[in-house]
Amino acid sequence: MYQPLLSICIPVYNEEENVPLLHQAIIDVVGPANIPTEIIFVDDGSKDKSWDAIQSLVQKDPRVRGVKFAFNCGETAASDAGMRHARGKYVMTMDADLQNDPKDIPAFIKAIEQPGVDCVCGTRVATRSQGDNFIRVASSRTANWVRNALSQENISDAGCTYRCFKRECVDKLKLYRGLHRFIPTLLKMEGYTIVEVAVTNNPRIHGESKYGVWNRLFKSFHDLLAIRWMKTRILGYKVATELDRTEEISG
Repeated sequence: MYQPLLSICIPVYNEEENVPLLHQAIIDVVGPANIPTEIIFVDDGSKDKSWDAIQSLVQKDPRVRGVKFAFNCGETAASDAGMRHARGKYVMTMDADLQNDPKDIPAFIKAIEQPGVDCVCGTRVATRSQGDNFIRVASSRTANWVRNALSQENISDAGCTYRCFKRECVDKLKLYRGLHRFIPTLLKMEGYTIVEVAVTNNPRIHGESKYGVWNRLFKSFHDLLAIRWMKTRILGYKVATELDRTEEISG
């Protein structure tokens, strides 16, 4: 069985034109960089021909895997399904709209391979205006500020789902609808170390954005409150001494 170093998990909802373009863009990067990679496209109940595009790629490239939902379940579910199917040492999440640039993949790998690093988050702070209009930039920055303020975080671009983490991190994640936005915080709560790398933010060429002010801020507000509650109730004990005489019994 092919054993990849990197598993790239891509939720797909009505992105038929972008799927083959994204596949080619990824291959053009990981091939020359010699990064053994599998690409997992998760069709989240698309109403267009996204699944046809995924099936075609699976037939042409054995590094591509496809997962199809019976109905639309949302980005969190699609991300979770992709991560659960991943076989690589490192697991990456990436949007299907080509705004996340595959050229940044080597930077993620370099960062995740540093000692003590468990998760690498992309940050579009320096390039945000290059790929979005004013409303999207403003709503994203407002949502990011609110998320950090209420969750007591300092993640510079909490809305960026372009991330890479060690395989063992996936086993610690228990996601509910909408919580894909807070994966870095959830991992920090488990004791994992998070770092950030600057990433490119490309303009969308095909298809329509699934996010606006409502999605970015108001719709996720209840999720944010849940994360804040979880952080205040986390078990923070540290064992000072442990006594164990069970070996005497078995002996």
